[in-house]
Amino acid sequence: MSGKERREQLIAVSRALFAEKGFDGTSVEEIAAHAQVSKPVVYEHFGGKEGIYAVVVDREMQRLLTMITEALSASHPLAKLERAALALLHYIEESSEGFRILVRDSHAASGTGTFASLISEIASQVEDMLADEFANRGYDPKLAPMYAQMLVGMVALTGQWWLDVRAPGREEVAANLVNLAWNGLTGLNPNPRLSPAGRRVEAQSAQKAQPPPPVRPATDKELRELEKAREREAKEQEKYAREQEKQRLREQREREKAREKERKEQEKLAREQEKARERELREREKAREREARELEKAREREAREQERLRAREARAAGRTVTRPAQPQPEQQARPAVVAHAPIRVQDEGYGSG
Repeated sequence: MSGKERREQLIAVSRALFAEKGFDGTSVEEIAAHAQVSKPVVYEHFGGKEGIYAVVVDREMQRLLTMITEALSASHPLAKLERAALALLHYIEESSEGFRILVRDSHAASGTGTFASLISEIASQVEDMLADEFANRGYDPKLAPMYAQMLVGMVALTGQWWLDVRAPGREEVAANLVNLAWNGLTGLNPNPRLSPAGRRVEAQSAQKAQPPPPVRPATDKELRELEKAREREAKEQEKYAREQEKQRLREQREREKAREKERKEQEKLAREQEKARERELREREKAREREARELEKAREREAREQERLRAREARAAGRTVTRPAQPQPEQQARPAVVAHAPIRVQDEGYGSG
């Protein structure tokens, strides 16, 4: 085995061990034993465990960074997002060991070769892309770094989660990831799917897993066809983006209509409740007025009864005071003597003498 072949063998063996046990859990003795060489061979090629670990991390970073950078070269923002998500998921699926190494707490021997530094570098590229898009859409380009960290972090954390669960499938995960990033929570599509161009990229990724055909120089006709295909792809992306935007606007209008309908129903209910309260208050006021009138009538009746009672008592008391004394018996038997004055009668029609 040549020196180059031995070096590649040691890198492959170390990559598998680092993915399984991490840097601290792997020893030079294990690397040498799995490669069926002596420890001095490992030291001869890499100078120790730290050297071989740095090479493994650097290779994985370069591979993933190349895939993401290529994906971000698409023309339409939606295509960039779809391809970046698919590239990360494709890397995780095809290089699970490498991704496990990157997402571990990298040892200091890896230098800048950590997953955090990789994410930071990808975020820098996304930041430039977002700054241009923000400027074209009238947003503040100064916010691009923050949004870049949000977007890249969301994709990276989803990849770390999918590394272990592996369900649902890669295309479905990418479609839902793009759905959230592109439409937002208020405009989520209940049945997300990749755009036609995104599905073609996925199909091409599957084809790349097969042995590639012999490479030959492209003819002018093939180059023109390739350029036309790119133009068609860009148009399809724009058409798909417009459809997504129309759907989002329709759903937004429907939500606004629903909110408006709910608001009107609440206002109607509030008015009905207010009318009911007013009717209740009027009924209570009428009841109080009736009670007041009844009470006043009762007081008047009582006053009249008391007045009649006092009048009867007064009349009874008056009869007792003015009643004359009863005559004695002897006075009752004695006839009364009435003196009459002499009556002089003058006959009319008769004269004197």
